[in-house]
Amino acid sequence: MSKDTRPGFFEHDVEPVPGLPAELPQGESILWQGKPRFGGLARRALHLRWMSVYFMLLALWRGVALALDGGDALEVAQGAAFILLLGAVPMGLLALYGWASARMTLYTITTRRVVIRTGVALPMNVNIPFAVIGSAALAQHEDGTGDIALQVMKPHRVSWMALWPCTRSWHMSHPQPTLRGVAQPEKVAQALGRALAAASSMPVRAVAQAAPGTQPTPDRVKQPAAAAAA
Repeated sequence: MSKDTRPGFFEHDVEPVPGLPAELPQGESILWQGKPRFGGLARRALHLRWMSVYFMLLALWRGVALALDGGDALEVAQGAAFILLLGAVPMGLLALYGWASARMTLYTITTRRVVIRTGVALPMNVNIPFAVIGSAALAQHEDGTGDIALQVMKPHRVSWMALWPCTRSWHMSHPQPTLRGVAQPEKVAQALGRALAAASSMPVRAVAQAAPGTQPTPDRVKQPAAAAAA
């Protein structure tokens, strides 16, 4: 069993097995456990980079507007700084949430399912049996981490609110659970692929893999339920 389990935000003494709501049934075993990296959550789930660009543009616009209205250098600087200060407050709170979420979240791949423990104030475990996973898509990124999105077959669905930020961006009507910001993503995808193949008694196939720094596109995720990483 492979693990990447850095210390959590607090100890989960009530969990009989870390990251799982109950003891494993007979015949089921853990293949991999890991936590998301904060950087991956901040950039791709919380979109803090784009938020910072947005507030910088607002500050620039405010400064230009004040200058065109005849404001002196001090007024222009104060106006721009005020906008940046306003933006720093929500961004700081969101970054704090992302840090806590990265510490609390734990991903588990067993021989039968994927389990995502998520939530900061009210942690919960979301079980995703292999039987409802229609496909998996791996997107690798320049920071060395990757996101593995799971497409849940209809009519099954998961709660976007329960899983966020461990969901694929912009997929709210039919959420896709996502193992976000995992280290050594290829190894994780391989472990998931072998488990899916073994569970379905089919040969291992290649998981759709997006180019580094991109999100998987819909045509890349339409793989059989036994899809896995090469």
